[in-house]
Amino acid sequence: MNNSVRLVHISDPHVAVRHCRWRRQDWLSKRLAAWMNLRLLGRGFRFRHNDRVLPALLDELRRQPPDCVVFSGDATALGFEEEVVRACEMLGVSSPDPLPGLAVPGNHDYCTRLAADGTFEKHFAPWQEGLRLDGAVYPFARKVGHVWLIGVNSSTANRWAWDASGAVGVEQLDRLRRLLEQLDPGPRILVTHYPVCLASGKPEKHTHRLRDLQAVAQVARAGGVGLWLHGHRHDAYRHAVTELTPFPVVCAGSSTQTGLWSHGDYRITGHHLRGTRRVFDPGSGAFVAVETFELDLPG
Repeated sequence: MNNSVRLVHISDPHVAVRHCRWRRQDWLSKRLAAWMNLRLLGRGFRFRHNDRVLPALLDELRRQPPDCVVFSGDATALGFEEEVVRACEMLGVSSPDPLPGLAVPGNHDYCTRLAADGTFEKHFAPWQEGLRLDGAVYPFARKVGHVWLIGVNSSTANRWAWDASGAVGVEQLDRLRRLLEQLDPGPRILVTHYPVCLASGKPEKHTHRLRDLQAVAQVARAGGVGLWLHGHRHDAYRHAVTELTPFPVVCAGSSTQTGLWSHGDYRITGHHLRGTRRVFDPGSGAFVAVETFELDLPG
């Protein structure tokens, strides 16, 4: 059995497409507020280099393929299917020879109830293969070498424009508990969009948090999870332990936001992780290593 696995953790590219098909109900949903934030309040400007950064990222992944790409959500800006399709093209998911990957949606991908009705799952299907229970899409588990990756959907379609919170839900939590009980030995890595805490260690604000975080953390602890990977926050950071988890938590940050653009490259040998944070360099048009770190994964 291979006792060394390499993962590349990417998140939050927020791909936008100019010409998307708006429906009547979109004008009465939070999608309108999200559009205003994108086009009028600066979000689009912060992601203006997507068409340069994502090809550089895909080129790096093709040249040095990892054992698995871990994608922790927010592929899109507004959750339109046109944006999901474009994101899959730019990440190589829809190519004839996609890289191996595991993907979960973010709150922008579930911007509306219509967007949350399987669009992300349809197009990211190559990165959603794995072991499931009860015929449900989430959670699902995929073994890569000696490591178990467990994808959990923490995103919900919220009504109010200011509500960017998420939840796993009672039914998915029950399946997660039972799924973790069935996995054979090996490091267990939970993948969600929402974080455990901020870079400071403080909780997320009420409108931006995972609403059932404590319940999810309890199931993760009881189920032998040794690492939690997430996105949602656009600055990359990590904690060896948190108030809720006796195991490390790592935020990939945004792969494409100007000035923050980075991703994580992790080599897991046994229960030890050696990580490298790679940041986009506008001068060379490529990603470069800026720091390394090490974490021990209980299990």
